[in-house]
Amino acid sequence: MKYEGWPEQGELVVGKVDEIEDFGVFVDLEEYRDKRGLVHISEVASGWIKNVRDHVREDQTVVAKVLDVDRSSQQIDLSIKDVNDHQRSDAIQDWKNEQKADKWMEIAFGEDVSDEQFRDVATALVNEFGSLYEGFEQAAIHGADALDGLDIDDDEVETIVSTARENVSVPYVTVTGYVHLESPAPDGVDDIKDALRAAEGEDEVPDEADLEVTYVGAPEYRIRVEAPTYKTAEDELETAAARATESVAAAGGSGEFHRERQLEEDA
Repeated sequence: MKYEGWPEQGELVVGKVDEIEDFGVFVDLEEYRDKRGLVHISEVASGWIKNVRDHVREDQTVVAKVLDVDRSSQQIDLSIKDVNDHQRSDAIQDWKNEQKADKWMEIAFGEDVSDEQFRDVATALVNEFGSLYEGFEQAAIHGADALDGLDIDDDEVETIVSTARENVSVPYVTVTGYVHLESPAPDGVDDIKDALRAAEGEDEVPDEADLEVTYVGAPEYRIRVEAPTYKTAEDELETAAARATESVAAAGGSGEFHRERQLEEDA
């Protein structure tokens, strides 16, 4: 997706070297429609430059920092030397992600989607999430709830969510904790089973999280949660542990949550 409008001063942009002159380099901006910037020879690389072509080549993809934007003269001044390796890597990855998201839009709505529909949906996602890719990623993680309130219709929401969940690889984190459960009652085994079922949560665990309760060795039980963010995983882990300890306590037993497995002699 190429953005309308102009980049902002200080922004990192991805471009392709279009023309090399003795005084600098012209760069076509990949992310902005019909926008071209100039990297003066002094901004191509640090130190004295004898030949610009020793540092860049035509059709090379570069990351540049926007130094100045003069809309009245249609001029964008850029710097390549002011971009460090880490910034360059991140900017290229973000650009590649947006290219993926463009393809997902084509998958979702077909190659024959009208320019107007493509623009309206893409703009809604970018305005809400900052990028098209982030919009698809959030749709993959949180489903239709992530798109609630956007100015797109229900069919478009459903299409985006289904496409996102088929194509987006969502990063997940895993956290683990343990519950120590005991019940002195004659039917204490059943009380523990009820507590473990309570920990599993049935319909209480959100779709984006995966929760598993396993037996370690009485009275220790492991709770493992996989979720797209650390905060979500931690919240679900603590909530599951609370359900278990409250359940066994209500039956007259005791429960305790801890992060590390406790050896029997330390219990």
